[in-house]
Amino acid sequence: MLIMMVALVAYNTILLHTHAHVLDDYSQVLFERPGIWKDLKTMGSVSLFIFFVTLLVLGRQSEYYCRLDFLWKNKFKKEREEIETMENLNRVLLENVLPAHVAEHFLARSLKNEDLYHQSYDCVCVMFASIPDFKEFYTESDVNKEGLECLRLLNEIIADFDDLLSKPKFSGVEKIKTIGSTYMAATGLSAVPSQEHAQEPERQYMHIGTMVEFAFALVAKLDAINKHSFNDFKLRVGINHGPVIAGVIGAQKPQYDIWGNTVNVASRMDSTGVLDKIQVTEETSLILQTLGYTCTCRGMINVKGKGELKTYFVNTEMSRSLSQSNLAS
Repeated sequence: MLIMMVALVAYNTILLHTHAHVLDDYSQVLFERPGIWKDLKTMGSVSLFIFFVTLLVLGRQSEYYCRLDFLWKNKFKKEREEIETMENLNRVLLENVLPAHVAEHFLARSLKNEDLYHQSYDCVCVMFASIPDFKEFYTESDVNKEGLECLRLLNEIIADFDDLLSKPKFSGVEKIKTIGSTYMAATGLSAVPSQEHAQEPERQYMHIGTMVEFAFALVAKLDAINKHSFNDFKLRVGINHGPVIAGVIGAQKPQYDIWGNTVNVASRMDSTGVLDKIQVTEETSLILQTLGYTCTCRGMINVKGKGELKTYFVNTEMSRSLSQSNLAS
């Protein structure tokens, strides 16, 4: 703008005033009647001024659109970063609620909101681990702030159980949910159902051994908590394996769960079990024995809705010491 103003003044001074007599002669030749709009000096100055204003407006307009474009690009960049941050946050939150492969299924938007996600599995190992003593331990009184301290201890126990899931050894274990003081988990849900039959028989049942090792780790973890909290809680574990149906229920608060006779029997293995013992069905005990575990026959027990079932206890003495050493490391 400054350069244009200097150029305008210089042009008017040099051309219009220095060569004023030439312009006057041209004005007399071109126009018979004199007038201010027929004077070339005046018309030249006005034309230069209009040209100057036009260039100034175009320059300001160009600058305005450049600034606007910059601001829009900057805003778009920030919004894109916010969207990416929200997507990553949603991914983390969804993977905490759902298994990784199920979360990927939903993040890929391959399902509509009204579609029901479900998947059938032929061999899933289900575990129920409960703390029956906690029901008697829980009281609502002024001493424990109306039960708040009891819930705080339960939260600490469950949180320590959840920490075990971050170990590479238990990467295949999926926490399903907690029901009061009962911890429900499963293995064998990460594999694609079509690949289950393609695996070797030994590898096909390796996740059952992983589930048992996870149960050992839970018992060792609870023992460590008892030492720090001066309690004597005992864990009662029931394990079973077989076919299940997995799915996600709910839209606003989706919950991943599994259903089937396998789940019901695993729950009965827990409810009819013994403190500090891992009770399994006969079929599961046969698989565990092929994996190198030893089981002791408990005998026939009456299972609600199933009649008489022969159950076994998994021998935990040697494995418990191994689990404690793994936890210490």
